[in-house]
Amino acid sequence: MSLFPPIPSPVEELSSEVLEWGRLRELVGSFAQSSVARDWLLDLRPSCDPVWIDEQHELVSEMRVLLKHGAPPQIRGLFDPILLVQRARIAGAALEAEEIRDLLLLLETITAWQAFFAAPPEAIAVQLTGLIALSHPTAGAQLTRLMRSLRSRMNPDGSLADDASPDLKRIRREIDRQQRVIEESLRATLRRLSVGGETQEDLITIRGERFVIPVKSEFKRRIPGVVHGASSSGQTVFLEPMETIEQNNELVRLMDDEQAETRRIFQAMTKEIGVEGEAIAEGAAALAKLDALLATARFAADFDCVRPSFAETQEPRLSLDQARHPLLEKRLRSAARSTEARTTAAETTAAGTTGGATSRSGVVPLTLALHDQARQLIISGPNTGGKTVALKTTGLLSMMAQSGIPVPAREAVFPVFKAFLADIGDAQSIEQNLSTFSAHIANLNRISHLADAESLVLLDELGSATDPEEGAALAVAIAAHFLERRAWCLISTHHTSLKVYAAQRPGVLNAAVGFDERTLEPTYELRLGIPGASAGINIAQRLGLDAGIIRDARAQLSTQNKDIGQFLDQLHAQLDAVASERTALRLREQELAREKSRLDAEGLKEWRTKVRELEQQLNSLLKDFAYRIRETIAAIDDRAAQQKLSKEAERRMARLRREFSEQFNAAVVAQHGGADKGDQNAQPHLVRHISPGDTVKLKSIGKTGLVQRQLEQDVFEVTVGPMKMRVARSDIAEVQRTNESNRSSPVESARRRGISVSLAQQDTTRSEINVIGRTVEEAIDEVDQFLDRAFLAGLPRVRIVHGMGMGVLRKALRAQLERHPHVAQVIEATQSEGGAGATVVDLRA
Repeated sequence: MSLFPPIPSPVEELSSEVLEWGRLRELVGSFAQSSVARDWLLDLRPSCDPVWIDEQHELVSEMRVLLKHGAPPQIRGLFDPILLVQRARIAGAALEAEEIRDLLLLLETITAWQAFFAAPPEAIAVQLTGLIALSHPTAGAQLTRLMRSLRSRMNPDGSLADDASPDLKRIRREIDRQQRVIEESLRATLRRLSVGGETQEDLITIRGERFVIPVKSEFKRRIPGVVHGASSSGQTVFLEPMETIEQNNELVRLMDDEQAETRRIFQAMTKEIGVEGEAIAEGAAALAKLDALLATARFAADFDCVRPSFAETQEPRLSLDQARHPLLEKRLRSAARSTEARTTAAETTAAGTTGGATSRSGVVPLTLALHDQARQLIISGPNTGGKTVALKTTGLLSMMAQSGIPVPAREAVFPVFKAFLADIGDAQSIEQNLSTFSAHIANLNRISHLADAESLVLLDELGSATDPEEGAALAVAIAAHFLERRAWCLISTHHTSLKVYAAQRPGVLNAAVGFDERTLEPTYELRLGIPGASAGINIAQRLGLDAGIIRDARAQLSTQNKDIGQFLDQLHAQLDAVASERTALRLREQELAREKSRLDAEGLKEWRTKVRELEQQLNSLLKDFAYRIRETIAAIDDRAAQQKLSKEAERRMARLRREFSEQFNAAVVAQHGGADKGDQNAQPHLVRHISPGDTVKLKSIGKTGLVQRQLEQDVFEVTVGPMKMRVARSDIAEVQRTNESNRSSPVESARRRGISVSLAQQDTTRSEINVIGRTVEEAIDEVDQFLDRAFLAGLPRVRIVHGMGMGVLRKALRAQLERHPHVAQVIEATQSEGGAGATVVDLRA
């Protein structure tokens, strides 16, 4: 029985040795804190179950969140408790003190992490849903109670506390008292015997759980008592005096009672453990899972790994971007550390000298892409150019992905493979090749029968170790076989036939690995879409092989092979040139982007300066306008009217200042954000505030008109002389005089008419006027002055008595009232108010 559930749908065919799967598991397992998690990681296998794979990656991602926020689980005392739990369920069984102590430590760790995940930090709680579900089982409360119960009775060293039970406390107190009685009796005996020199030394010791004193051998018969052994020299015997025998007997009895009570307590504790055995096993399993996830997350962080994606079955693809082989990277790290250590030691011993920086060789990332219509990749190029590394990296990272382990890459997308089938020719390392042709054929035969559309097939140096022509023909036939079976397949080769096969066969891609001929080192760079040149003769020449041999070798090449080699050399040279041009272009684009950013920043700075200046000018104008209004109001003689107008002016100035500010800010934002380009709703030149009574200037006819009412959201009825028009908001150039400004005109109008409003006038202002007998002109003038006084006095309603007559005066006054700026509403008078001979007027507030 294991703490870990079995992996669902494990992949059976792994080729684990050639892909170094075991070494990868050892690397990941080295990050585990417990042997339980380490053993599970050492047995880890890829799964074909997409649900399990996704759950594993999600849990590892959540654990990486904990690592990032500095809150990783500390796994202490984790072990597999199943055997102890099974023993605890046996009636009358008693676990040993050390076993209960180990279980207590395990319980403390389990409950601590259950408590953490029950209330995780708020900043990351929403990112830990999977870990919370894993670490918070329903039995958490029972385990907490059990942990507290065991802790209350057991000391940290595994011994029972005195308070473990009342009887144990009483027995231990009696033991202490009895020991003191015995010691006092023995000290009295020692004092008495020391006078005659019969004791060896003034010392009380224990032999066989009984207190004794050392006595010289020659005096042992003179002292009544029981001898419990002698020293190694025989000169001293250990004597229990007669007077302490019964006291020692009582002590032994008490110690037997203590042992019996201790066993009873251990049995009780064991029974409690057995009752919660299932919960303990569940908690330990969760803790073991946490440790395995934490080890995987630490590996992923250390090797800069990403969570892989798995393509949909309708559009499967195999894509690696900047992928690295983790074991190769680890090896290079170790080599770099060794070099640094040797350099440091040399610098230390060589006084007065300093060493240069150690040169490090980094792993060149691998990038490749296959899709459903192109599942086969033929990789060619020189020896030691990285072909085998490309195959092993692809295979190992695919296995890691299906095992729930993040992969060292910038991005990785895989199908879900049901078999990993490789013939790479070595079972030891990346650098060696120990296989024979017969072994290759046997392995290829097995792979050919197993491979299908859900398999990953990796074939290194296909068609090698035999006659070149026959090997090439065999390689093409084998590649075609796997293409027909639609297996995902990566093949490395030197055969030109395979390169031509890849170029001519649909569903197959060419790729080339690089080799730096100047340094004679592989670049490991994989170029998709083109075949690679083997460059064996060139490399041999660079390595210093005899010039005559090189010349003869070139002569042996067929014309076709020479042409192909020259073509590939030219192609790679052109690709290098294109890559250089692309790099230069990218640098130029970056330079232009930086220059544009600089100019934009300078322009923005100038624009902001201008905006601030305009804003200051606007504020200055508003302040000057407010000052002039206050000066005008201060000139009014009537104090009450002055106060009323002052309040009204302040209110209107506040609203005016707010509207100007809103329009100014809207215009600034629209211009800066480009909202005034092509978006009429954001164009600042459109007049925003238009109300009935406003005098506006029209763009289309160049004349002014009076706004009568708003017909639609952006359509108004405007009168221009005797003509009424439907005018769109976009046709209004500006509001020349608003109804608000009209409302403030009575002061100026009164002054022009020689009216001086005083407090006495306000008090005596009548709410009606009688113009019966006046001519139309006289009546209109008197009514106009009356309305000015009534408005300044704050009267809400007035009555105009004009009589009935022929209705001429009534009609003229009604026409005047309907367009008067102080009039809010004209109302027919009731019979009690004069009927048709009078008109009631509501004034604006």
